[in-house]
Amino acid sequence: MTLRFSTTLAAISLLAVSSLAAGQQAAPAPEDFAKAMAEANQVPDTPGDGPYPAVMELDPALPNHVIYRPADLKPFAGGKLGVFAWGNGGCADDGASQRQQLAEIASYGYLVIAPGKWRSGPNAKVGQEPPRTPPPGERLPPPATSAVDVKAGLDFALSATKYAKLIDKKAVALGGFSCGGLQALSLAADPRISTLVVQNSGIFNSPTESIGGMKLSKDTLKTIHTPVMYLLGGPKDIAYVNGSDDVKRIDQVPLAFVNLPYGHGGTYSKPMGGSAASIVVDWLEWRLRHNTGAARSFVGANCRLCVNPETTIERKNF
Repeated sequence: MTLRFSTTLAAISLLAVSSLAAGQQAAPAPEDFAKAMAEANQVPDTPGDGPYPAVMELDPALPNHVIYRPADLKPFAGGKLGVFAWGNGGCADDGASQRQQLAEIASYGYLVIAPGKWRSGPNAKVGQEPPRTPPPGERLPPPATSAVDVKAGLDFALSATKYAKLIDKKAVALGGFSCGGLQALSLAADPRISTLVVQNSGIFNSPTESIGGMKLSKDTLKTIHTPVMYLLGGPKDIAYVNGSDDVKRIDQVPLAFVNLPYGHGGTYSKPMGGSAASIVVDWLEWRLRHNTGAARSFVGANCRLCVNPETTIERKNF
């Protein structure tokens, strides 16, 4: 399978504008990022390592989205299936671009929905995104997907579909990576969600910055009404300054601020989504299903993330 280069360019563009906004080091060179993306694109699809092996699928009832779910839905009869609506890195039109993490989450009993076509991985169904050009006065093209597309996945999961009798409507989450994290933040006020996950992202500190015309004010943070986790890549993450500023401003809900030393690229392309995916699963299992074992990653003086030399964690309003 060849590299979906337009998806790569979307991610590179986002990195570049984020670097400028944050005043940090320059984004990785396009050839380096392209090489990493090409390698990630060869990683096989996996069912995750949770108790419910997951599948990826397309559903004609929800065009232009990729669905991740447990292959066997019988254990979720009566309303036990969680929901995780996702925004892609680069706001790309590739619902498979973070497939390792999303399949991992699905394998713990979640219906995970990402906007875009299935463009990545050895089982990709279509080719690369068509090229996009910036509108007048903008440095970047408009995002290929929007918060409306992320919301469409949420609407689908909670409507009268084949999943209607399986969904636990008290176990609904939103999340996203980089530009997709901004999409998730823009939907934070939705009363149907019970938690929010922001990965390698944060609202631009300068109100003059935007991604292809997509502007989001820091006032958006006031609409967050659920527990929220920010999962960033440490000071080398070009979203670190913006995300850290978000964390300082949010004081109305429980918040975990976790850092992994992998920069902006996180562990998305690692098998099963790497350590970041494990952290997200524990957050969802704690906040949505009140799993005390999962909570131990975040609570207590010797919480797992507190004593893990790879991670740092700050907590507010716990």
